[in-house]
Amino acid sequence: MNCHFTHLPALLLVAFAGVAGAAQPLPRSTPEAQGVASPAMVDFVQALDRIDALHGVVVVRHGQVITEGWWIPYAAARQHMLYSLSKSFTSSAVGLAMAEGKLSLNDPVLKFFPQAAPAHPSANLAAMRVHDLLTMSTGHADEPPTAPDLVSPESFFAQPVTYPPGTRFKYNTAATFMLSAIVQHVTGQTVLDYLRPRLFEPLGIEQPRWDTNFQGISLGGYGLRVQTEDIAKFGQLYLQHGQWAGRQLLPSNWVAMATSRQIDNGSNPDSDWNQGYGFQFWRCRHGAFRGDGAFGQYCVVMPEQDTVVAINSGVKDMQSVLNVIWDKLLPALQAQPLPPNPEATRQLTDQCAHLEVTPARGAATSPLAGRLLNRTFRFPTNDQKLESLTLSAPATGQNLTLRLHLNGQVITLPCGYHAWQPGRAPLLTGKQMGQYPDEPTAGTFAWPDESTCAIKLCACETPFQITFTLNFQGDELTLAAAANVSFTTTQWPALVGQAAQ
Repeated sequence: MNCHFTHLPALLLVAFAGVAGAAQPLPRSTPEAQGVASPAMVDFVQALDRIDALHGVVVVRHGQVITEGWWIPYAAARQHMLYSLSKSFTSSAVGLAMAEGKLSLNDPVLKFFPQAAPAHPSANLAAMRVHDLLTMSTGHADEPPTAPDLVSPESFFAQPVTYPPGTRFKYNTAATFMLSAIVQHVTGQTVLDYLRPRLFEPLGIEQPRWDTNFQGISLGGYGLRVQTEDIAKFGQLYLQHGQWAGRQLLPSNWVAMATSRQIDNGSNPDSDWNQGYGFQFWRCRHGAFRGDGAFGQYCVVMPEQDTVVAINSGVKDMQSVLNVIWDKLLPALQAQPLPPNPEATRQLTDQCAHLEVTPARGAATSPLAGRLLNRTFRFPTNDQKLESLTLSAPATGQNLTLRLHLNGQVITLPCGYHAWQPGRAPLLTGKQMGQYPDEPTAGTFAWPDESTCAIKLCACETPFQITFTLNFQGDELTLAAAANVSFTTTQWPALVGQAAQ
């Protein structure tokens, strides 16, 4: 998973150079100065690296960044989809609106949207409060719709409320959307715009992006993009009880309520999803709390150790990432500074500077490449809406370009051999393609055998990676595609195309 800087495109080198130029970066320190041995941090990063799905990590101890790294083609300067980690930011907006007297925990949800309410709301719906939205205890047996083209106050109220609100935990992204909608209703601003001067700008979080539903309401439960260090800053704000640079950005009593157990959510002592739930924050083992999002987007706050860990990744097993924190990092956090260890610190710095997503594996070329490349293969009508495919190469042979005619669009994907080539394309995983039409990408290629070309593509602001396997047999091409993670399937049926005459 390592590479050398000489193999990297200049654009990615610049992006990887760090966040020193970002607004108000967190201060940096050696691990030893903050009571952590550099060899232990080497072990921690190696354990994350072995998962082979990490994108970025920032570890903050006593307010100082002691370890940071990004797996190329991901980079410090890139934003990343937070998915449900967005919920913790929405929670913060609710806390601020409460402090400004615009709403209360006990306000009925129906109060804010009388025109969207059913003519005869059930007793359970009428009893639902803001508090129940925050604690994922709305009383729904089934979660209301959450897609951007479906979620709304109307769709939320149309879902039957089976149980008395406040009596049982059920994860509910639509409930967080309703919190966002309430904040927008009482402030006249989207959650993004409301938080901008109150939280994002004071923390130095530049140009955050937050997707909206079809009504222009920030999605709340997901849709936010910020950088990995921005996640660390957010965690540090909560670790400091809402204080930042001498200012009380969030009320301390809100921070205490939001991050404490407000409702039970299970009894498995070995699961970090069974330790209780606050106001859009999860309780963790070891006295910690966190915000988290699908496929391993983490803001882990460890108050007893004065430590914050921010992680972006694309994992199927989210518990595996938290286990590395508990097994490798937690035991290394000492109460007092340690003697300097310059050699170990250099080893850690070098390790973090050479992290890379595993590229496509195989040879740089094939003896059959001259016959296989620069030909167009056409596919019969199929559910994946792939019309044709062309794999082309310049004279140097160090790069390939995969060109897809897909659902009426031409998608061009540059790929390098053991060098991630940047490009832009729609997100190619399932239904999200329409929602995210123009994503930064990076691609690599290799020939596992003489008749097979593998192309690995990363959508560099998302958890998603996709591998295309192209097997050529005479004038026939069999195309298989698989994603690292997905909300639905990670593999699509193979397609067989014929060379165009």
